[in-house]
Amino acid sequence: MQTIIETVQPYVSTVATAILGVLTAIVIAGLNTIKVKANEWINARTTESQRVLLHKLAEEGFSLSKTVFKEADGPKKLQQALSYVTRQLQQRGIYLTDIEIQGAIEKAYLDYKAKQKPISTEETAIAVAGDDISTEEAARVAAKEAMVGLAAKVNELLAQATAEAVPAAPAPIQPESESVPAPTTEQMPVTAE
Repeated sequence: MQTIIETVQPYVSTVATAILGVLTAIVIAGLNTIKVKANEWINARTTESQRVLLHKLAEEGFSLSKTVFKEADGPKKLQQALSYVTRQLQQRGIYLTDIEIQGAIEKAYLDYKAKQKPISTEETAIAVAGDDISTEEAARVAAKEAMVGLAAKVNELLAQATAEAVPAAPAPIQPESESVPAPTTEQMPVTAE
């Protein structure tokens, strides 16, 4: 029996060492995967907070250039906003490219413009033409614009109504004791023109 154990012992040791090596490799790979995922999560959270800060600073830079540099032209205002945002980001240890910063400032500009009252092309034509357009023509153009807007809203409502025509739940079944009146010839279906 002793000889069998002495004979098998090197094989058992080799197999045990190999299993231990495989388990160690699996644990190390798992830890490495967890480390990579944790770093990605931290980087994503940092980038997200940096992006929020960038957009807030871009709004500040846009507001600064709009109010302080009123007399300057567009490129000069953009340059001042870029300078402001870049300085603020660098003070916080964040270094981004000028294109990324300019994109954030342009977004702030577009957001600002979107909040302003949109001017239709007809109103612009009236403002540009000034005294050349009579009051009657201006009223006609305004009426036409109102009709176009109304037609668009009606189309939107009809589209919503037809989309909602599919019932969400099946209709309840009436008991047999109640009779359903048959449609009469006096009832006319309503059609939209």
